[in-house]
Amino acid sequence: MDNEFGKGVGNQAKLLYRRLVGQRPHLLAVTLLLVVSSLVVMTMLSLLSLDGVYALLHGAHGIMAVSVAGAVAAAYVYALSLRPVYLVDFAGYKPAPAQELTRARTIHRYGLSGVFTAESMNFQKRILERSGLGDATHLPASIIRVPLDICLRTANEESHAVVFSVIDDLLAKTRVRPDDIGVVIVNSSLYSPTPSFTSLVMNRYCLRDDVVTHNLSGMGCSAGVIAIDLARQLLQVYHDTYALVVSTENITLNAYLGNNRPMLVTNMLFRTGGAAVLLSNRCNEWRRAKYQLIHTVRTHHGPSDKSYACVTQEEDEVGNLGVSLSKDLMSVAGDALRSNITTLGPLVLPLREQLRFLGAVVLKRVFGTTVMSCLPDFTLALEHFCIHAGGRGVLDELQKSLKLGEWHMEPSRMTLCRFGNTSSSSLWYELAYCEAKGRIKRGDRVWQIAFGSGFKCNSAVWKALRTVEGAAAVEEGSPWAQDIDVLPVHVPKVMPIDEDASYVPAA
Repeated sequence: MDNEFGKGVGNQAKLLYRRLVGQRPHLLAVTLLLVVSSLVVMTMLSLLSLDGVYALLHGAHGIMAVSVAGAVAAAYVYALSLRPVYLVDFAGYKPAPAQELTRARTIHRYGLSGVFTAESMNFQKRILERSGLGDATHLPASIIRVPLDICLRTANEESHAVVFSVIDDLLAKTRVRPDDIGVVIVNSSLYSPTPSFTSLVMNRYCLRDDVVTHNLSGMGCSAGVIAIDLARQLLQVYHDTYALVVSTENITLNAYLGNNRPMLVTNMLFRTGGAAVLLSNRCNEWRRAKYQLIHTVRTHHGPSDKSYACVTQEEDEVGNLGVSLSKDLMSVAGDALRSNITTLGPLVLPLREQLRFLGAVVLKRVFGTTVMSCLPDFTLALEHFCIHAGGRGVLDELQKSLKLGEWHMEPSRMTLCRFGNTSSSSLWYELAYCEAKGRIKRGDRVWQIAFGSGFKCNSAVWKALRTVEGAAAVEEGSPWAQDIDVLPVHVPKVMPIDEDASYVPAA
């Protein structure tokens, strides 16, 4: 217990120091400059003659003092020269009406494949009834067709439709020419074709041959925040340009056609979706940009065998490929969340809330006093929460852990209900929901948080640079345009599926 207490207090003390100094490089630079200046003055005063002062200023000591002061000043200027990263705009994918399925039709379609046992079908039905998904989510045409049409051709058709659609919408909204884009990042966890997605984008939009491209795969549902963080770093190197970030996932080649229970869950949760985001470090973009990126925090628990193995792509006993979810997933996610918010907290929370948190830790671990909660209240620092819509269980646990109200959870729950788990792009559907509801006001801060295999928990904090009018967001092509007026809706913990009553044969 003593070791745990020492580690906890030590971490919090270190993070408080980072808040005061580490995250304020100009404060450190000014302090050093004052110290050096004081030493120079004291040395000068210690000299008894004007000749000595003259010699100091023109001698080696004077040169050294001036050099040190100049170096500190240069460090101060550099710290202030980090370029802000603006989010100009983003676009979310809205599949065609023909791809929209009720839960009953989803179960029916999978049943027609003939590969699932009756026990597996009943299990998938129970999962879907408790998933939080509604009756209007989307699957690719390859899954809807009878028989299933799962192959590389249909996988490419699915991905091309998503990627091209969101980029076309984004370029139309922002009026940015493809020639002005200097960085392209595409993340798709389970499908990584050759040529890569970034090459596909380069070819389709005829981008410049010096564009910096990165294709991210295997990073799970948190890859969207990783892509944003990578773009942020690249925009500190490549000046006066735009970064295009595309987040997507492929359902066609990742539908599991077997009877292993841990691998059946993904069939009922994951749905078609994608998003494109345009970032920029151009100074003049702040006038029209919607947000500024304030912080990114990445947490990786890969060294833990338990964390590493909780979400894996593997073959079942008869060779069917799928993604297996461990029963330890929720506890692993909780550990990753705690690590992430321990780092994020000192960056965003008021100092008073940090001290309250530290006091609660001391009372609990040293004196054994019962305290209501050791977790800080993030609603004191952040107005909007976009939590990855991984499933109802995930959202319930995070709401409890972060002490969030229904209003804060509404964007995530409605995204899960309307679009399902769209993997890394779900965060952008949630932000689009906040915009369509007219919730985003100038100065508001938005916290995006997602989880991914490995195991990772990643956060991004944005500051709204202007108020986003709900009507304007809908007119600009929000994926919520047709639904926002009837939302939110109540989503029961269990929504029974009546296959006979709900299923309507497709035309």
